[in-house]
Amino acid sequence: MERDKIGRKHEDIALRYLEEKGLTLRSRNYHWRQGEIDLIMQDGKVIVFVEVRFRRSARFGGAGASIDIRKQHRLLMTAERYLQSLKAEHAARMDVITVDGDNINWIKNAFGH
Repeated sequence: MERDKIGRKHEDIALRYLEEKGLTLRSRNYHWRQGEIDLIMQDGKVIVFVEVRFRRSARFGGAGASIDIRKQHRLLMTAERYLQSLKAEHAARMDVITVDGDNINWIKNAFGH
């Protein structure tokens, strides 16, 4: 399966999972020159930026370990750009959904900002 199709499949899994938890979709694959955010969700009054990571297994650190400091910085800069485009203050957080094989893990406020 092509990399894009695999990514889309796991984004779909994450989206369904978050919708089952009560979040609603605001945007998908938001692009800015500094990066991309897979899913932008609404959780009550909080805008949630979601990075979806997949690995076939948890060997070698799993999906979560694949988000290095440079990737975190790009995600945070892209999220900031999205918030600026709204022209109003909003509470926000950055979450990560990891899919390791058949296991889904939701890490809220993943980068502590």
